[in-house]
Amino acid sequence: MPPLTNTPVYFGNFLVTPQVFHLTAHSFALVNIKPLLPGHVLVSPRRPAKRLSDLNHAEISDLFLTVQQVGRMVERFYGASSLNIAIQDGPAAGQSVPHLHTHIIPRQSLDLEDQGGSDAIYGMLEGEDGNVGKHLWEKSNQRPKFPSVDDSSRQPRTAEEMADEARKLADEMKQQQITDGSSPSSL
Repeated sequence: MPPLTNTPVYFGNFLVTPQVFHLTAHSFALVNIKPLLPGHVLVSPRRPAKRLSDLNHAEISDLFLTVQQVGRMVERFYGASSLNIAIQDGPAAGQSVPHLHTHIIPRQSLDLEDQGGSDAIYGMLEGEDGNVGKHLWEKSNQRPKFPSVDDSSRQPRTAEEMADEARKLADEMKQQQITDGSSPSSL
């Protein structure tokens, strides 16, 4: 299955078109290169606004409606019972890519008990594990000349793995729209 659109989709400076599984007039949803938990995805405005306050009314409405729709789908698809929805609004808040994005992380009861409980997700988001920009940079052609060491057990996913998940989630979004009677994505 080809990408949802032939128009390039950028997340900051990173071309992410194959990772995109849902498009609306003002937003897109993409799979994460290094998900903190299974189903951890991102929703971002199409316009590369850096901060939430940079969005106009149509963009902010579309962004949060998209977060709601995508959240409902990933919660069902990944068998979760809850969601973490987070925005790191600016560099001082931990934003690693200067393009506003909302993290949607499906959660299950006791999924992080071995790491200190459900609130451990916040440390993961703010720490090295949640540094989306670093992981995208390492996978891009703009890789630094010196190697960086990732001593985490989580390894960045391949482009093929992310494209495969994006295809599955795109199919789920279409199915959800049919079930909910909501309008299809506008490409």
